[in-house]
Amino acid sequence: MPEPGSIYRSIKLAAQLFGRPLESLAPAELHRVTRAADRQQEIETLILETPEAASVKLTAASVDARLMEIRGRYGDDDEYHAELERVGLDASSLRQAVTRDLMVEAVLEKVAAGSAAVSDTDVEIFWYMNRQRFRLGETRVLRHLLVTINDGLAGNERQAARARIDAIHARLRKEPQRFAEQALKHSECPTAIHGGLLGRVPRGRLYPQLDAVAFSLAEGMLSEVIESELGYHLVRCEAIQRERLLSLAEARQTIREHLEGQQQALCQKAWIRALRRQGAERSPDANRR
Repeated sequence: MPEPGSIYRSIKLAAQLFGRPLESLAPAELHRVTRAADRQQEIETLILETPEAASVKLTAASVDARLMEIRGRYGDDDEYHAELERVGLDASSLRQAVTRDLMVEAVLEKVAAGSAAVSDTDVEIFWYMNRQRFRLGETRVLRHLLVTINDGLAGNERQAARARIDAIHARLRKEPQRFAEQALKHSECPTAIHGGLLGRVPRGRLYPQLDAVAFSLAEGMLSEVIESELGYHLVRCEAIQRERLLSLAEARQTIREHLEGQQQALCQKAWIRALRRQGAERSPDANRR
């Protein structure tokens, strides 16, 4: 029977590589996960034998927090324990696997702390060399009002719904500043409680019929009635933020975090490569050669 760490490792890799449960993988996918799990186990064993690992002290609270996060994925205790049993784990073996996992993470964090520092010059060079990566698409502050079509609900039959939205539209064409009030009174969208406010919306976020209209409106402009599978809609554009490039000041922190992550990953990979070389040199096969 596979040991708990192997089961837990394979479940995590199935989610990371394919976004699916282990048991749902095709044979080729399962083979890939198995090979990756074997390599990861080898590396983890080397990591946990290092002086860095010996100096790591995990708290029970950190293990409990990770276990609580896992438990939170399930509706109740019965579902949680049934799933553990199904994959060949119990509370004790899961705790063992999670503790090992956290130990490895803690060691790698300790190693990453020794990575080269990222300077302001590094950040500025990256920004100048990659400015197009910091392009923000156009966004619009929009308000929305919906009257649904439902032939089984009195007052929402197609003809009645159209008459209602037309009456609202006529009022708003005369007094567009009343949109929030009208949405609060008449809209059947959850945003009604906020006066129909959708907030700052990027292109492509709304239903295609709404998106096309919303991004053709001038600032302050009210749409004509729009029909979708949900019903009849009105949209008002309150403000437009045109597409633009982030300034260095705006992008600085994001770039710094990105470069620091790269440096830390390089540091960890170099350290693991050194561990594997040392392990190979100590192996009996290496000595016989």
